[in-house]
Amino acid sequence: MHIVDGFREHRHPFRPAWVAAAAVSGLLLVVPLDAVQQNTPVPEVRALWVTRTSLTTPVAVAAMVKSAQSGRFNTLLVQVRGRGDAYFNGGYEPRAAALASQPDSFDPLAETLKHAHAQGIRVHAWINIALVSSAAAPPPSREHMVYRHPEWLMVPRALARDMVLIDARSQLYLDKLMRWTRAQRSDVEGLYASPVTEDAADATVAVVADLIARYPVDGVHLDYVRYPNEEFDYSRGALEAFKADTLNGLDAAARRQQERALGADLVGWADAFPNRWREFRCQRLTSLVSRLRESVKARRPEAVFSAAVAPDAREARTRRFQDWGSWLQRKLLDVVCPMAYATDSTVFSAQVADARQMAGGRPVWAGIGAYRLSSSETIENIRIARRLGASGVILYSYDSLISLPRGLDYLAQVGRAAFMQ
Repeated sequence: MHIVDGFREHRHPFRPAWVAAAAVSGLLLVVPLDAVQQNTPVPEVRALWVTRTSLTTPVAVAAMVKSAQSGRFNTLLVQVRGRGDAYFNGGYEPRAAALASQPDSFDPLAETLKHAHAQGIRVHAWINIALVSSAAAPPPSREHMVYRHPEWLMVPRALARDMVLIDARSQLYLDKLMRWTRAQRSDVEGLYASPVTEDAADATVAVVADLIARYPVDGVHLDYVRYPNEEFDYSRGALEAFKADTLNGLDAAARRQQERALGADLVGWADAFPNRWREFRCQRLTSLVSRLRESVKARRPEAVFSAAVAPDAREARTRRFQDWGSWLQRKLLDVVCPMAYATDSTVFSAQVADARQMAGGRPVWAGIGAYRLSSSETIENIRIARRLGASGVILYSYDSLISLPRGLDYLAQVGRAAFMQ
């Protein structure tokens, strides 16, 4: 494994020896997941997605756990890496700016684990993988990935030919990418780190490995494990990797022919092999998911490894290169969590049924867009998911369900009606 020196080096230098040592020591603990779960009844998962806005003070964390307990929820997915930052202490990435008013000793993840585990509630670390920054509000810390390694960021097709001519370490490069992203904010949420660039993938794996090694979380939950759309990633690093991969797949005569025709035109290589280019990007993301799973299981084999995915598997693969169908087939996920946020219960039912069919014997936790629904509609969707054989449900999101117009009683209403057992 190749780890780039200089990414947060003043706190934890990324060194191959560190990674190798951690992997060797972790492998001594590995046992098959099936063996861990064999003959063990698995209770229905009744979960909440908890965004980072509810992790900013000890009072907020305690109130969140209390609300979950009152609503009879047994699992919390807490967002501890929101935008390439950390809602936990001592990691590789900058401490979240939202924690600036708190003492350095305040550790949102540790605080959540303390309160939740005391009540028998499981805690999964929710980690945004590719989305690392808002373009509207750039990270305040100069230690953030976007400043230290802008060459790791995905580039859209629209900027490709301009960006390959600009020094990625120049301010012009980052400014140009941010301006374009702000103008496209209805379609692109922010700046994304590339799963194609080897150094960027190494850094992501190291962030997750560090967290799982130091915190007794019950699971790791991936989100934004996708491309913004099919027009990404045309960064120089990704295009160079594709060119090298394509040349390796050609015989000598074909290599000479393509080199003469395309030469150093990196964008031209992607345009000349559109199907191969799509598969290449898809495979690189799948490879990252595989590496993340291996890293998690080496350090905490009992941890549940899950991912939030677009509910339509075909659309997810073709538009986002999120091939979660193959992730299930290859047993890369313990649980798949389709974000079935439809307001129409018939559409919701179809989305959950499709996910169940795609998952085969793997558990499905149905993601419910409760922020768009009344409490009675959410209760009905929970019952639908249960009838369809889902192993659990996740409501999005705790934060939206405790604010007006819903108020504090929303979760309690859902718990009384749906989780009485």
